[in-house]
Amino acid sequence: MTTATDSRVSAPPAETSAGGTRVPLSILDLATVSEGSTGADAIRASLDLAQRADELGYSRVWFAEHHLAPGVASASPGVLAALVAGRTSRIRVGSGAVLLSTTSPLLAAEQFGAIAAAYPGRVDLGLGRAFTPPPEGAPRVKPEPTPARVVDGLHVPASPPFDFGDSELRERFLAHARVLSANRAPGDFRSELGQVLTLQAGELVDEDGKVFVSPPVQNAAFDLWVLASSGGESARIAGELGLPLAANFHVSPSNVLETVASYRAAFRPGVLAAPYVVVSVDVLAADTDAEAARLADPFAAWVWSIRKGGGAIAYPRPGTTTPWEQLPDDEQALLRDRLETRVVGGPETVVERLEALQRATGADELLVTTETHDKADTVRSYELLAEAWGLTTSTHVAAAATA
Repeated sequence: MTTATDSRVSAPPAETSAGGTRVPLSILDLATVSEGSTGADAIRASLDLAQRADELGYSRVWFAEHHLAPGVASASPGVLAALVAGRTSRIRVGSGAVLLSTTSPLLAAEQFGAIAAAYPGRVDLGLGRAFTPPPEGAPRVKPEPTPARVVDGLHVPASPPFDFGDSELRERFLAHARVLSANRAPGDFRSELGQVLTLQAGELVDEDGKVFVSPPVQNAAFDLWVLASSGGESARIAGELGLPLAANFHVSPSNVLETVASYRAAFRPGVLAAPYVVVSVDVLAADTDAEAARLADPFAAWVWSIRKGGGAIAYPRPGTTTPWEQLPDDEQALLRDRLETRVVGGPETVVERLEALQRATGADELLVTTETHDKADTVRSYELLAEAWGLTTSTHVAAAATA
């Protein structure tokens, strides 16, 4: 059993200029494809960003899994994690998350176990469950809406008016699955996580008494994480197994407090002795609030493309999309939670809002994701945030040099 202070799970706190500490910062990267560029351009930019993040003092860089999305090149988080591990000296690499609708837990564990063999103690395997549309003919059940509220300085938005039973949305998801040839039906989530942990601990014995061993997984030096967007099964099971949790505030901000509360209420000592929560958040920092707002302009159009089920479009240039105030009411309603909770501004503004998020959620770490059209603006955002938050490179470089 590890503990929540084990360096394999937790990350060192950031020291502020005033001598205090803040929680660590990490990065979730989608390898966003900008309008006018290619997927290859996006992947190369992600590798460069990870090297800069390693220098700046970020604790982890995780890669998402998205398929057939014109605006996202992060389709193989294991491959990207391995490439980054080979180009960096100390930053942890991982997935946020491998989706169990497309990859079995065994295959994911073998991929990340192989990476951990080369880079032990620097690898995180995040597993998550993707949304699947309800069966045809199933009753259309809309989630109970939740109102907007402010909790300890954090704006928690109202839930968006999703209709998961919408026939057009359902057909888009099914068409996507047909092209992807993702015919795997995920099993019981607890059992799938248990399979990884059991194989990592030694050997798996099935219900017929057959013994299975996976050499790349057995005793592999990676940490298993669960990603969750609500207070439902994923968060609860992560707690019951004593695993660390990543709560998806950037995807589902209206549910973040319930997600964290469900996990902590269910937590029992297991892999960890105490809960450990990372909270993801959309951030865009620039030298001034005005410049950040200008760079943030295309975000609404980009999120709209995702939420309509067609996959993210190539990230537009600023000034080329319909301004927020001119969008129809139904589009604003579907986007408002993401726009209101994206942290946009100069360094002081961004730090103030991130501190509110950490305070309200009790996050042990924040996982930052930043999308801009010009990759130089993305790098600049992470540089400004690292400086304003108090990340230091000297401590990390010294630790790496003596490791």
